[in-house]
Amino acid sequence: MPVDIATAAALLWRHWQAGSRIDSLPAALRPATRAEGYAIQAQFEARSAQPLYGWKIAATSAAGQAHIGLTGPVAGRILAEMVVAETGSVPLAGNAMRLAEPEFAFRLGRDLPARIQPYGMEEVMAAVATLHPAVEVPDSRFTDVASAGEAQIAADNACARHFVLGPPAPDGWRDLDLAAHPVQVRVGERYTRAGLGANVLGDPRLALTWLANAQAADGVALREGQVITTGTCTTPLEIEADDLVVADFGVLGRVSARFGR
Repeated sequence: MPVDIATAAALLWRHWQAGSRIDSLPAALRPATRAEGYAIQAQFEARSAQPLYGWKIAATSAAGQAHIGLTGPVAGRILAEMVVAETGSVPLAGNAMRLAEPEFAFRLGRDLPARIQPYGMEEVMAAVATLHPAVEVPDSRFTDVASAGEAQIAADNACARHFVLGPPAPDGWRDLDLAAHPVQVRVGERYTRAGLGANVLGDPRLALTWLANAQAADGVALREGQVITTGTCTTPLEIEADDLVVADFGVLGRVSARFGR
């Protein structure tokens, strides 16, 4: 029996708004496939008061995929209401994961329409207008994300919660090897961590290409102006209330995210 897409989406949306959690969706509402999960996720977009801000990619490392039982990356939608300015404070109310992820993000300068022929990386990168350092703050409505399964994680918007976009990188970023590009992160005075672009599916540009092709295969276009954040380039950062996360991408710039109580 086909899953009730609209009812499943409505239930997850209510839990997102309330900051509450569930062990899993009821059997009649539980997606059996990634495609059903994405169909549930797609309903979230219509509940936003603004056009879709962009996309995130979850589990772009082998360790991340193994941790939550995925066979590969999963795409999620970044709604405009999820975006927090660098000068703002990222709320932690209702967030059980309490993680932050420094990421390479791309803003598109033109559409990447849905099509049958796969996109190559050069064609995808030609559609990019700007590169930005960013911080993604994930969460889930499931009590145990590791046991939720890939279909439910897709339905739960690939654990998208909040997002902070840094300034555009200076001209010349296209000449850099993003796979080899280092990132240094400081979490308040508590600890530091280092990362590398290669931690993101081997290269952030490959991650962006994966998303373009995964969405195109599902009949979904990536649109001009949308921001795509490509996955964490360090192990996820454990955060606490009042933390200030500063991710230094060297010549590409810096981004900071302050967390509230």
